[in-house]
Amino acid sequence: MSNPDKALLMNSSAATSDLTTINYDDEELIFICQKDKSIKFGAAVVPFFYYFVFTCSLLGNGLILFLLLKYEKIKTVTNLFILNLVVSDLLFTASLPFWAVYHSYEWIFGDGMCKVMASMFYTGFFSCILFLTMMTIDRYLAVVHAVSAARTRKLIYVYVASIAVWIISLLSTVPKFALYGTRQNAFVGILCEETGYTADKIDKWKLVGYYQQLIVFFLIPLIVILYCYTLIMVKLFHTKMHNKDKAMKLIFIIVIAFFFCWTPYNVVIFLKTKQMSQLSTDGNCDNGIDYAFYICRNIAYFHCCINPFFYTFVGTKFRRHLSALFGKLGCCRSRYRHSSFSSKASEYSPQTIYE
Repeated sequence: MSNPDKALLMNSSAATSDLTTINYDDEELIFICQKDKSIKFGAAVVPFFYYFVFTCSLLGNGLILFLLLKYEKIKTVTNLFILNLVVSDLLFTASLPFWAVYHSYEWIFGDGMCKVMASMFYTGFFSCILFLTMMTIDRYLAVVHAVSAARTRKLIYVYVASIAVWIISLLSTVPKFALYGTRQNAFVGILCEETGYTADKIDKWKLVGYYQQLIVFFLIPLIVILYCYTLIMVKLFHTKMHNKDKAMKLIFIIVIAFFFCWTPYNVVIFLKTKQMSQLSTDGNCDNGIDYAFYICRNIAYFHCCINPFFYTFVGTKFRRHLSALFGKLGCCRSRYRHSSFSSKASEYSPQTIYE
């Protein structure tokens, strides 16, 4: 994974061929792909989409944060996880305007901000995926193991899990902070990318980042999500519960959304790892992967916009808060009386799925 992946720009000379070779005395042949067309495509598409994701995420997550602070008790298991997810989404999207400007022009914010924005982006990005996974595990415990969960789902459980997620996310971001920096490029100006080391070392760290993305932040979360929600649906199927079909449909939508948003992006990441290894041996350039990377990456980032919808706004509790809020603003009449938190019994029941 590389954002904004302007390392492609280092190869954007005015050459007309798709592949340029450079041979220095007593050195191996170096292959440099020319990616002018894919770079122009990214410069045209990426900034607009980044601004769109930033706006949607800011409005959606900002509204959730407001409703949590105004109507809810923060110190509960469910709401603490939601709060952490909102913070990670906002941390991720706060850096997007900077990367949008970068894609349109060059990096104009200085070397220090290059490191800070890269760290913010990846910390929010990684923690978002892990908190989605933790919320899935929490729902699994609350529904499938409701009796034991009533004894074990304490605040300390959320604090430990949240601290672990943030530590893993920060540690995964350390290489980005160390490698990212600014440098001058004769063709495109100032770049913010992995720099300061030999090309061989940078490529090795990129491969480490790609495999980290594939295994830690996709395959493991996907397996956990599929396992937990499968058992939840089995439990719901054998439970006499009002609106059971609604809960099962919501679970299906959550899993499908995660799969379709993240799978194409990670497939492209896998193809890029193969491309990096093949380029050093046969010099084969496939610009189609770069087009797919821009598109699939944007789809994955869009998942941050729809997180609020799946995990809060579809629930009756948050819709009740929205109705109360809009009623006070004079937009509509509230259909619900304001109520505080659900009882402890409901928090450990299958109803938790869509509340």
